[in-house]
Amino acid sequence: MIEFEIRPSANPTLDAEREAILKNPAFGQVFTDHMITIRWSQDKGWYDARLEPYGPFTLDPATSVFHYAQEFFEGLKAYRQDNGAIAVFRPDANAARFNSSARRMAMPELPEDTFIRALELLVTQDRDWVPQGEGNSLYLRPFMIATQRGLGVNHPSTEYLFCVIASPAGPYFASGVKPVTVWLSQEYTRAAPGGTGAVKCGGNYAAAFNAQQQAVDEGCDQVVWLDAAEHRWVEEMGGMNLFFVYRDDTLVTPALTGTLLPGITRDSLLRLAPDLGITVVEGRVSIDQWQSDCAAGKLTEVFACGTAAVITPVGSVKGADTAWEIGDGTSGPVTLRLREELTGIQYGHRPDPFAWVHKVC
Repeated sequence: MIEFEIRPSANPTLDAEREAILKNPAFGQVFTDHMITIRWSQDKGWYDARLEPYGPFTLDPATSVFHYAQEFFEGLKAYRQDNGAIAVFRPDANAARFNSSARRMAMPELPEDTFIRALELLVTQDRDWVPQGEGNSLYLRPFMIATQRGLGVNHPSTEYLFCVIASPAGPYFASGVKPVTVWLSQEYTRAAPGGTGAVKCGGNYAAAFNAQQQAVDEGCDQVVWLDAAEHRWVEEMGGMNLFFVYRDDTLVTPALTGTLLPGITRDSLLRLAPDLGITVVEGRVSIDQWQSDCAAGKLTEVFACGTAAVITPVGSVKGADTAWEIGDGTSGPVTLRLREELTGIQYGHRPDPFAWVHKVC
């Protein structure tokens, strides 16, 4: 494993200031006192691993990441549990997805034990930043960027920077666990087969801003992406996977086709639901089927899931020439039960049968 140099901040945040922030943590607005950095070069491999004070990078204007967007990121959370311990949820799964993204983006893989060690060091150093209370957590953002200086698209960068930063976070949606309204994007496409839809790269999110703004302009909370070929099949929401709950307690979620993100929360629910007596199917759902099954009373609940939002119910759908309610428009019992079970594991209220909780300190 790579050895880390520990450089604590000489000017950490004062206790009173930090406590004021933690009383009402906003998502991704304030960052902790430290960060992790590791560098990679073609000649040295991974080197110069540090835990150091949080601060800006100095990059040349010709740095590759600015011009060719060779970068990607991960997202996971640390939780303060009932017994006072601090734990990270499924960091091994994030480490594996991180390296899958690295391969697709022609970037170097980071040893999984080094990825997890980086998280442990940062969380332990900044453990006082982990907020208490259900719905609160320390959001961790590992990412990698290309840092070679120079222009040219004939080969990937020969230098990279891996970094982890952390931000105390409250609920992703300010309204809490309340049904959201979603907008069917039939004008824009998030990803196409053979592209980078399965990677958490910034280009996917940059390309989503127009559609998300359109959703907001139409009075919706989030956008729903459809497939690139037919604009018919439901894929995912902006940064979240979708699940459809049928009256016979069957869950259906769009299958992974390479055009949507293989979410860690999605995978967790695929494994957790059968233990609760809920059948799960990975398949396809068209927008016509979504509407007709709601009208017939077959489809009773829909929810979105992801690390940031955990599980969020979807109450209604709007499109350019259509609109409909899901069930009675409220949070359904299956959605709430799955959320309670999953968060119970994360916060230590429930048993952890899958050994997902990684104790840090």
